[in-house]
Amino acid sequence: MYRLSRLRYIFPLGLFISLFLDGSLSNVWAKLFFSYPYSMMSELVLLWLVLSYYFEEEIEIPLIPFAALAGIVFDVYFTGILGLDIFLFPLIVELTKVLSRYFSQSFLTIIMIFFIDIVAFVTLTYWAYSLVGITHMDIGDYLVFTLAPTLALNLVYFVILYWPIQAIYTWALTQKRSKKGLTK
Repeated sequence: MYRLSRLRYIFPLGLFISLFLDGSLSNVWAKLFFSYPYSMMSELVLLWLVLSYYFEEEIEIPLIPFAALAGIVFDVYFTGILGLDIFLFPLIVELTKVLSRYFSQSFLTIIMIFFIDIVAFVTLTYWAYSLVGITHMDIGDYLVFTLAPTLALNLVYFVILYWPIQAIYTWALTQKRSKKGLTK
């Protein structure tokens, strides 16, 4: 059904825009995002992937392959370390799927699951970078100076972008059947 819907164009375009905006916003707002000792990570790609899972309805977008592809692009272009986001983006999509089984779909539960996703993603990134020696921040500094600002930034993104993204998906899923003249 995915290949017959408008989402076959809208989803990859939105994923590309979120990849582009993650880097662009981090560059344009670098003095705000990375003001010592604080650092905030813009995670619009995760926002797009998580909200896509909730708004796809019966279409079933192949989120895992797209998440892995976004991870490859993110790794190659932004971090230079191939491998971390290739696995973390699909892992977060799976985490979202697992958590969504236990909660009904509402704004508050989706924002709670997104909160958990951000914590998991940023923490796994921190642990991986600590393991290979890229960062030498202790856990207390990480929680206060990286995780908390990153959560604040991305929850603001969520609140601002939730309804516009939902409107895009609603529009994309509303198709007129050419032969019957019915809306789907």
